[in-house]
Amino acid sequence: MGCDVVTKILFDLDEAESRDRYKLLSGLVVPRPIGWIGTRRSDGTNNLAPFSFFNVVSSSPPVVLFSAGAHLDRPKDSATLAGETGVFTVNIGAQDVVEAMSLTSGTFSAEDDEFAIAGLTPVPGAKVDAPLVAESPANLECRVRDVIELGGGTLLVVGDVVAIHVEESVLDGTRIDNDALRAVGRMAGNTYVDTRARFEVSRPV
Repeated sequence: MGCDVVTKILFDLDEAESRDRYKLLSGLVVPRPIGWIGTRRSDGTNNLAPFSFFNVVSSSPPVVLFSAGAHLDRPKDSATLAGETGVFTVNIGAQDVVEAMSLTSGTFSAEDDEFAIAGLTPVPGAKVDAPLVAESPANLECRVRDVIELGGGTLLVVGDVVAIHVEESVLDGTRIDNDALRAVGRMAGNTYVDTRARFEVSRPV
């Protein structure tokens, strides 16, 4: 396979502004899955926010992670609460709830309950003391494995998945019907993608 010579612009990220680094990385690493993270405060109130710097990184052991930057005055509540309580949930953002999910990305006070703000229903976890989003088609219950400070106020939260809830209509045994799941992915800015637009490429035998 030949390759035409094209001009590429080099960006030295050691010298780039923070905003430019974000625009480049969030625009190139696409589409990104979204971890809609549920946590609970010590007073019993709930917290909920979406993170597109999120992924599953292992199935044996089952491990997910998300990274959270900081507000101007404090770290993001989701990462702080996960670290304090040792647990969190991941709720799959689907098209039916994408508007509510976007609403929970707003900047609220540390005491606000995003479930109530977005009109969502919190459901207790079966194995962890963190809320699930009832309206989400699937939920992961997680125990914190590690919290790593990356610098600049960003925290990387690594979690062991200890339980999974999936709507029956989305399942074929343990296979997921992606058309029924209707998960969305994040592009740059306010743009999302519909994961039902797909194609297949055969792998070598």
